[in-house]
Amino acid sequence: MKLTVVGLGLIGGSMAIDLRKSRFATEIIGVDNRSEHAAEAVKLGIVDRTTDFESGVKAADLVLLALPVDQIIALLPVVLDLISPSTTVADVGSAKRQIVASVASHPLRGNFVATHPMAGTENSGPAAAIPKLFTGKLTIVCDHEQSRPQHLALVEKMYQSLGMSTAYMSSDEQDHTTAFVSHLPHAAAFALANAVLAKEERNIIFDLASGGFQSTVRLAKSSPEMWAPIFRQNRDYVVEAVTAYIHHLKAFKDALKNDDEEQLMQLIREANKIRTILSGESTSMTKNEETIVKLYTKK
Repeated sequence: MKLTVVGLGLIGGSMAIDLRKSRFATEIIGVDNRSEHAAEAVKLGIVDRTTDFESGVKAADLVLLALPVDQIIALLPVVLDLISPSTTVADVGSAKRQIVASVASHPLRGNFVATHPMAGTENSGPAAAIPKLFTGKLTIVCDHEQSRPQHLALVEKMYQSLGMSTAYMSSDEQDHTTAFVSHLPHAAAFALANAVLAKEERNIIFDLASGGFQSTVRLAKSSPEMWAPIFRQNRDYVVEAVTAYIHHLKAFKDALKNDDEEQLMQLIREANKIRTILSGESTSMTKNEETIVKLYTKK
């Protein structure tokens, strides 16, 4: 089977590395609009060869779109126009509703499987690709009932080859949930970095920065070309998530401003509950919390 990966950065490159090792594909073809990325991907052994977009799409049994979400929206209809009726297409975008809507009426909509593998780092480009990035992680398959069974099965097999578990959501559910567990952390990291960078004595702050600051602000190094389109496409749910975050930040601010030790302790105790939820220990969760935890630990 021939796999064409369009976009040879962190996600596309890391997937290609492990799909080669698992022998999921007999040939991996790379496509990237940056010639230096294409050359680097070949040099690093991420893909067997690179070619132009149209040739790569037409040559594939499976086309994987590993691009910023605005580029996926632009190219997905073109890909479906170019492929044969037997070719499968999947994307890995973090915001799904607009991507799915872009091909809702396409005759080959059933060949497309909308996915979001929940893994990544703050780095980008072919050199950022690493083995086993996806092992033990979760991928979300969106609106799976709109994909034809044979194409869905092939994409599920691909993610199994990467060592991933699979959950199924509507594109709206995925965008809403991901706004809180992925998009909000990135927005918070960007805001934290900007807050520190705006301080006049920021060099002293950086000299004193410990592991806690480093790990919290790590996401602020993520690519603006990738994240600005994600925020824009999912802006309603990201605004909801940021609004909720500001509400809880204000509660901390008010407790400190009023020197309310009891309230401050209570806010921290409430936050500590995340430990038992993430570790899978029993806790008095709401039904909504239980649903999300079960979904994200589904095998």
